[in-house]
Amino acid sequence: MQVQPTLTLERLFSSDDFKVQPFGPARWLLDDAGYTILETAVSDPKIKELARYDIHSGERTLLVTAAQLKPQGSDTPLLIDDYQWSPDKTHLLIFSNSQRVWREKTRGDYWLLRLADGQLTQLGGDAPAASLMFAKFSPDNRAVAYVRQQNIYVEPLTGGPIIQLTDDGGGDIINGTSDWAYEEEFRLRDGFRWSPDSQHIAYWQFDTSGIEPFYLINNTDSLYPRLLPLPYPKVGTTNAACRLGVVPASGGATTWFDVPGDPRQHYIPKMEWAATHDEIAIQQLTRRQNENRVLLGRIADGTTRTIFTETDAAWV
Repeated sequence: MQVQPTLTLERLFSSDDFKVQPFGPARWLLDDAGYTILETAVSDPKIKELARYDIHSGERTLLVTAAQLKPQGSDTPLLIDDYQWSPDKTHLLIFSNSQRVWREKTRGDYWLLRLADGQLTQLGGDAPAASLMFAKFSPDNRAVAYVRQQNIYVEPLTGGPIIQLTDDGGGDIINGTSDWAYEEEFRLRDGFRWSPDSQHIAYWQFDTSGIEPFYLINNTDSLYPRLLPLPYPKVGTTNAACRLGVVPASGGATTWFDVPGDPRQHYIPKMEWAATHDEIAIQQLTRRQNENRVLLGRIADGTTRTIFTETDAAWV
């Protein structure tokens, strides 16, 4: 009879004996009859390939091989951290070379793979390595939008000129992503949304001016440690001012939504497009978090109206 190994604290906490086997990231296909998933390549355990599984028969089909992931002039395939299908499933958006921003790896390189001919193109133009965030396809399959160094850009799939939608990002101003407090308290990282008709992009903007820095020590990237200032609001001090805007995806002026209340004493943790392409739904909380409101905002003029209010003596 085979003797079962002894259950020890070392096995529980220091070994891989009870480690959960990872699955994914998986994506459903258009016909709902199959899904795609990243799997380890037979040729190299460090490389991921993309396979399709039929949910009825279990049949496996290799869709994207390691050879297809080699950029022009390189013998090394891309290391895929995540991927997205275009809405029509003709292109694959590949996230690679990811870097950690506070808690999660949200900044990196994005590559576009055209499945018809295998063309692999890096997005971002002259952007520095690992500087793009939250790239996503437009619903009409014509473009990809992303955040680069606290500004929002749109890049056509046809290879046309890149359109910069915001130009005031950097330093105290953050467009299309969040500050530390929103990332920590509301898990808000991806800070922009395509409209359903692909004509506009709604986004968060944060102004962190006036927030005292909390200094982190970086001991890993250079010979000597460096201080990293992080705007970090504490109890009784000012928060970042947060506002929501909408900008044409083809470029132009931002329309700011008229959300009532002091922007440094209220939070806007959620925003999504409403049932139509001309309104967004907005959630607003007081800083004490004892009042929760839902508003609808018109993109034509930025006006808002409250459709739901919840209050509590303590917190909601």
